[in-house]
Amino acid sequence: MSAESAVSAVSAVSPDPPAVAVESLSKGFRLPHEQVNTLKERAMHPFQRRSFEHLHALRDVSFDVREGEFFGVVGRNGSGKSTLLKCLAGIYRADRGRIHLRGRMAPFIELGVGFNPELPARDNVFINAIMLGLTPAQARERFDAIIAYAELEGFIDLRLKNYSSGMQVRLAFAVMVQVDADILLIDEVLAVGDAAFQQKCYETLEERRRAGKTILFVTHDMNTVEQVCDRAMLLDEGRMVDLSEPRSIARQYNALNFGRAAEEVRSEGGRTGDGAAAILDAWFEDSGGRRVPVLEQGARASFCLEVELREPASEPGFGFLLVDEQHRRIFAVSTAWSDTPTGEFAAGDRVRVRVDFDNTLAPARYFASPMVSHHGVGSDLMDSRDELVSVVVHGGRKDAGLVSLPHEISLERTGAAAAVE
Repeated sequence: MSAESAVSAVSAVSPDPPAVAVESLSKGFRLPHEQVNTLKERAMHPFQRRSFEHLHALRDVSFDVREGEFFGVVGRNGSGKSTLLKCLAGIYRADRGRIHLRGRMAPFIELGVGFNPELPARDNVFINAIMLGLTPAQARERFDAIIAYAELEGFIDLRLKNYSSGMQVRLAFAVMVQVDADILLIDEVLAVGDAAFQQKCYETLEERRRAGKTILFVTHDMNTVEQVCDRAMLLDEGRMVDLSEPRSIARQYNALNFGRAAEEVRSEGGRTGDGAAAILDAWFEDSGGRRVPVLEQGARASFCLEVELREPASEPGFGFLLVDEQHRRIFAVSTAWSDTPTGEFAAGDRVRVRVDFDNTLAPARYFASPMVSHHGVGSDLMDSRDELVSVVVHGGRKDAGLVSLPHEISLERTGAAAAVE
């Protein structure tokens, strides 16, 4: 590998050397403008030269990650996050710069990488474990633990091509956590799994962090960034915008992603409104006022919304809609429906709206869609974001249904069986 582009393992050269050190990393791709697909087109244009566009995926990115740190990498789609992780994993070779890794690394980057869809899960576990650094003997020794963690005991002889994406995530993550890696690289693929398994994964990652492992984590979920990361880095158009504490990065990401000009707000995918206001941030808090991706059933909780008014407004409406994973409407609330006065706002004013509630939701994953309107929520929208933030409700429920209503059970005997002679 050249001096300009290298991925290397380094030994300790200072009292506290970083687990990951990236120096002036750049990576680009040549993208063809057009493609000749048929024999007829090739015959008609035998000497036509293809033109290319150069895409700068990463531009002079430098940062360090400390040993035992949970490090978040965030940015809009196309900002270079996945390219960065693939360079760290050695999948891509950087055009310029250096990468230093201190310890064994295990990537969990792209669904299906390292697996053969034609082979059963049993064989794929051995192959993937060995690829990640285990010896054949270690792979055999840890096989049962891998399958048990993935909760796939009844499917180990099924070909991987017949697995759902969620089952593949379970298997791949279970292998990764058994290889004793010092550095874990995790892309957005965890979002594919079901809510219960996601929570299990986050708990495992927290255990690894407490054990001194280093975790680089790519996500679009700012609640998770604030909850689990020690530091985070914001990328945009291949450049590092900032590296700071998670709350600051989350605010910058939300401002970059959601706080655009009014004309960019109108009728985006998942976004609707006339641009008179912009939803900057939305999140859930637990009873202690902490941003969290998981809420405990039965505890007090809050939904918070931060909005910037782009035009003067009188008594605007604020609210949100909560749906489950089947997109069933679970709950909706607004300041208009509850007769809550909101006041007068000038252009440029910001407001934070807070909805406190007793969490009687059933354990599951939910999605909140915040809304701002000129009058009552639901019409004359200034801005709305479809399923902007998600939350998992955790708890050992002893009932069934969409909600867990507070209740008491009592019995009263109303008669006795007649005696039989």
